[in-house]
Amino acid sequence: MSSVHIDLNADLGETTAGNPVADDAAMLEMVSSANVATGFHAGDPHSIAGTLKAAAEAGVTVGAHVGYNDAAGFGRRFIDYHPDELADEVTYQIGALDALARANGTKVAYVKPHGAMYNAIVKDRAQAEGVIKGIKAFGDLPVMLLPGGVAVDVAKQSGLTVVREAFADRNYNPDGTLVSRKEANAVLGSADEVVQRVLEVAQTGSITAVDGTKLEVDAQSVCTHGDSPGAVKLLRGVVERLHAEGIEIRSFI
Repeated sequence: MSSVHIDLNADLGETTAGNPVADDAAMLEMVSSANVATGFHAGDPHSIAGTLKAAAEAGVTVGAHVGYNDAAGFGRRFIDYHPDELADEVTYQIGALDALARANGTKVAYVKPHGAMYNAIVKDRAQAEGVIKGIKAFGDLPVMLLPGGVAVDVAKQSGLTVVREAFADRNYNPDGTLVSRKEANAVLGSADEVVQRVLEVAQTGSITAVDGTKLEVDAQSVCTHGDSPGAVKLLRGVVERLHAEGIEIRSFI
């Protein structure tokens, strides 16, 4: 077994009314963890169940991809929730997904906030406390977060295990935050850049920011987006390179 390993995760289960966002089946052949939508930002119960069944068959670890109740905005718009309301919505989403997961041969093993929620809790303590409270109400599940954010401290103080995450295809600011999708350079421009990013994380635990700053993220998981153009081909290239370098792809759990 390789001494160097990394978890590859992807956001899946986002098909709504038969309209797929990503090729879940192809992605599940390559990733080790799946962040499965809960129906709030995307997904419907039947399509989510299909993704969960496929994840169980592929031996892929399942996480609840909880988000704001904003299907129209794909969960990418900030909503100023009261922390208690946010906590209840997070618990609700995990519980619903876990019920479907158990009906399809698996279970929810961790939580990853989605979109605007994920970004908000990097700096917004009230929302971070709401999200972590919602997770704790369900159980002591590990939570996948951006290193260095407020939510990391809140989660640790609550006794939750934090899974540090890096992004294969996103650029980083010098402070460790993601470059906004509103900016032209938010996403890495080539397959080679994405492959190098994943190798950098797996081999050194660091990421190079847009200004050349080295960020020590010590990430345990790397997110590979399945909804971008050519995503499956790109991920295949990443997987092949990791294998060539002797780096094992395996879940953090």
